[in-house]
Amino acid sequence: MWIDLHHTRQPGKLVQLTVEYGGKPRPAPMAPWSGGFSWAKTPSGAHRIATTCQGEGADIWWPCKDHVSDEPRNMGLHFRVPSDLVVATNGQLLKTEPHGDGTTTYHWYISNPINIYNVSFNAAPYRLIEDRMASVAGDTFPVVFYVLPEDYDKGVELFSEIKDHLRFYEELLGPYPFRADKYGVVQTPHLGMEHQSIIAYGAKFNNGSMTGGIDWGFDALHHHELAHEWWGNLATNSDWRDMWLHEGFGSYMQPLYAERLKGREVYKSYMRNMRRFSNTLAIAPRESMTSKEIYRAPIYVKGAWVLHSLRYLIGEEAFFKALRRMAYPDPSLEVQTDGGQTRFVTTDDFLTICEEASGQSLDWFFEVYLRQPALPELFSRIDGNKIHLHWKTPNNLPFPMPVEVELGKEVKRYDIPPEGLTITFEKGVKPVVDPEGWLLYEIGRK
Repeated sequence: MWIDLHHTRQPGKLVQLTVEYGGKPRPAPMAPWSGGFSWAKTPSGAHRIATTCQGEGADIWWPCKDHVSDEPRNMGLHFRVPSDLVVATNGQLLKTEPHGDGTTTYHWYISNPINIYNVSFNAAPYRLIEDRMASVAGDTFPVVFYVLPEDYDKGVELFSEIKDHLRFYEELLGPYPFRADKYGVVQTPHLGMEHQSIIAYGAKFNNGSMTGGIDWGFDALHHHELAHEWWGNLATNSDWRDMWLHEGFGSYMQPLYAERLKGREVYKSYMRNMRRFSNTLAIAPRESMTSKEIYRAPIYVKGAWVLHSLRYLIGEEAFFKALRRMAYPDPSLEVQTDGGQTRFVTTDDFLTICEEASGQSLDWFFEVYLRQPALPELFSRIDGNKIHLHWKTPNNLPFPMPVEVELGKEVKRYDIPPEGLTITFEKGVKPVVDPEGWLLYEIGRK
């Protein structure tokens, strides 16, 4: 749509535009994966409504510039609903306006830039659970949970865990970014979505709802969607081709939290359970992608495994420093709440941050794991008291990845030159390659 402004406008001049927009809302075929409006009933028979539109784009329900690289600076949201319903949406609630005819308008305001697919509408006869939380930035912010009346007691129990998740993320990545508005969770008829400051939660208080039924000791669905407040909403990919920065990073936060709760062995078990994906598409291709195209790549689990192997390569200190700098590249941004803390990011930004944190050149790592789909192959062959190791990569790409080998009671890291490496060991020793399971590779067969 092109709009004729009739004459030139000078920089700084305010131009206002009103768009009338209407029609029949599109029902979501399979929310949240195929989006639109979800019309449902509560267990007591009351109406409930929710929206999702990450894959299709927000223009299926409101007029907008529909690309991930374009965020409105702030927004006003006004929803008129039957008065027995409560509207829960992004930002801060300014006021409610009863009209005397059985309907009420809810006036909300989003004070920070927002990914447009994160703008949401949720309505149901919610009960509100609320508190304030002290941030690592030194201020406090509201935490709210809009829960169905039938699930209020379960909501109170989960609310305590929600605050534990927030503390974990603040300690790991820096302050919750949208403290000027709130941190909100709303119960929805679909599984979940990372709607900024109003996370959609539909896991039915089942810890294993998004982990194939495995209970890792915490609500993994809420934990994952909360991750996107940093990976996606604070640091936003400038093109869909870098969506692994949202989903891979978000997926890696759950094993990190499992490690915090239960130790390294549980972390490793979580990572092994995630090691299920094909390599048909690169997870950070250089060519521009649509949202539909990039989700065909294994951006969740392969993305998490790339971070897992990167942690091994550059070490604990550099890795966790890089994570925090990816969220907040300058510590001064951690105290900002006016929108200046948000930014667009690319895979190359993360590469630069990791190189600065580690003092290593990492182009080769990103090229093999992110820019093309095939995994490197690690060949190992035992011949008497010797083990021969060498890497094979697609198109013979450089790959100086060191490999740990367990020889008896000793575990040592070896650099593998392009021509391979031969290690001699004592009689009776059974070599174990990559004993801790840090490396992302295929086992060489030929």
